Amino acid sequence: MQRETSSDEALVERVQAGDKRAFDLLVLKYQHKVIALISRYIQDHHEAMDVAQEAFVKAYRAIDSFRGESAFYTWLYRIAVNTAKNQIVNRSRRPPASDVELDNEDVHAVYDALADINTPDAELNTKRLNSEIHIAINMLPEELRGALTLREFEGLSYEEIAQIMDCPVGTVRSRIFRAREAVEKHIRPLLGEGE
Repeated sequence: MQRETSSDEALVERVQAGDKRAFDLLVLKYQHKVIALISRYIQDHHEAMDVAQEAFVKAYRAIDSFRGESAFYTWLYRIAVNTAKNQIVNRSRRPPASDVELDNEDVHAVYDALADINTPDAELNTKRLNSEIHIAINMLPEELRGALTLREFEGLSYEEIAQIMDCPVGTVRSRIFRAREAVEKHIRPLLGEGE
């Protein structure tokens, strides 16, 4: 991670010195992660791509204000999240609960223990559990869903999430704890555990 951060810093310095091609490299490096992040807020893929492009434009225009107090991707993710939220506000509606689309490989980390058993019943149970995890995450309030997504699927630290969500680290920890607790409570009956 340290090498990646120093590489980003070097590219940012080049952009700040007027090298537009250096920003293209940053876009190439982060475009998929930014689109995936925005897709958690904006369901329509084409609209999410437009919002991602807008986020990169905002980042490019504001690059001179980037001081390196946080990692570049943390700064970029915050711009992306704010751009997505602004898009939602501009549409004057909340995102549908199904805005969080998770890849099966992401969800497999939650239930690797069940995946080892390849019986038809076990596969059916795994699919059902996968579906219930999706439902549980989609039912979370936006601030809990966002914090959990950034931690579990984007792999960000609590500190990075706090910067992106513009709240104290303690609040991030609390949101992630409450989100995990809600997901666990939702899937507990499927795991054969009592309340």
